[in-house]
Amino acid sequence: MAAASFTAAKFLAPVAARSGGDRAPLPAAGVASARPRRGAQQTRLRTAVAVTNDVLAGNKAAQAPAAHPAVTREEVLELYEDMILGRVFEDMCAQMYYRGKMFGFVHLYNGQEAVSTGFIKLLNQADCVVSTYRDHVHSLSKGVPARSVMAELFGKATGCCRGQGGSMHMFSAPHNVLGGFAFIGEGIPVATGAAFAAKYRHEVLKQSGPDGLDVTLAFFGDGTCNNGQFFECLNMAQLWKLPIVFVVENNLWAIGMSHLRATSDPEIWKKGPAFGMPGVHVDGMDVLKVREVAKEAIERARRGEGPTLVECETYRFRGHSLADPDELRKPDEKSHYAGRDPITALKKYIVEQNLATESELKSIEKKIDDIVEEAVEFADASPHPPRSQLLENVFADPKGFGIGPDGKYRCEDPKFTQGTAQV
Repeated sequence: MAAASFTAAKFLAPVAARSGGDRAPLPAAGVASARPRRGAQQTRLRTAVAVTNDVLAGNKAAQAPAAHPAVTREEVLELYEDMILGRVFEDMCAQMYYRGKMFGFVHLYNGQEAVSTGFIKLLNQADCVVSTYRDHVHSLSKGVPARSVMAELFGKATGCCRGQGGSMHMFSAPHNVLGGFAFIGEGIPVATGAAFAAKYRHEVLKQSGPDGLDVTLAFFGDGTCNNGQFFECLNMAQLWKLPIVFVVENNLWAIGMSHLRATSDPEIWKKGPAFGMPGVHVDGMDVLKVREVAKEAIERARRGEGPTLVECETYRFRGHSLADPDELRKPDEKSHYAGRDPITALKKYIVEQNLATESELKSIEKKIDDIVEEAVEFADASPHPPRSQLLENVFADPKGFGIGPDGKYRCEDPKFTQGTAQV
């Protein structure tokens, strides 16, 4: 891969070493010298490697005002509205969960909105999103109506999966949301397959759109990055130059395990260059910086230049899930990130740059409040799935095994559990 295909200094060079001292920039991906010598000592890094110096906590450049890429009024208001939708929706989910309207684990996204918005709002309708068990906001950003997502969380027939998916399994074929996945790493092979299908349509069937290849975004967390599927799919995606962007939402904790304790080298972005693809670290609390990185990675994939691994360092304002409150993080860690709320930061930027007034932003917030309130009312009033739906999508031929000739479920036959029923 030619180094010029990405802004090499921005995407391949760390800006500081974690344990102190500077570190030489990585050569461009694919260059032979990028591989460290056998036995060479590797410095363990301790501070965040960033796309630009001004997002590096503790760096002198962080003292100066952050430089942001140019963004139009229309674009920034779309970003703000989408982030507000994600935050208000998840806050409402917390209320509904504690009121007994939702069941099981409900994993919220509060604090990570900049990643979902920064990436997904750049996609076309034909592009795909593959999520994790923290999938509500990814679905909303891709255009799934709030009422459909809320109804799914309520387990109602009007949900985007007719009440059969729940919190961790959002899916919408019309919006190309290919699912949330309850187990870590499950979605990465699915996303890689979707990217392969896009390339096959482009190169063999000649069915690509005018903009180029359809792109797939694979979202996953830091806890996934020590799993085998992750490495296998990085290899295949780079080998076949698939139009996919691997997006790591590194919130520093894999349930109760600290990322720094569980990973020999906590800089996930470096795993990209190891497979010959660009690796990027970006401040996941800054939607404009996320968007800048996402735009280049998506365009690169659309041109057929292959995958990119993007590590977004971010922070959730709630625990791992509503059923498992987070009491592990240190107070100083919480206060540091809570002071960097991505929505507050974007609102400040919009006002300071005269892109919108406070009253205009309040109008957006009121609009979103109404949408979420209506979603709750819709979900609450919707019917539960009919009993006849129970075994749908379970058996390939429900009439051949799940349902008998008399139209009744075979499992209701006492002989079924005895192993003597005729099937």
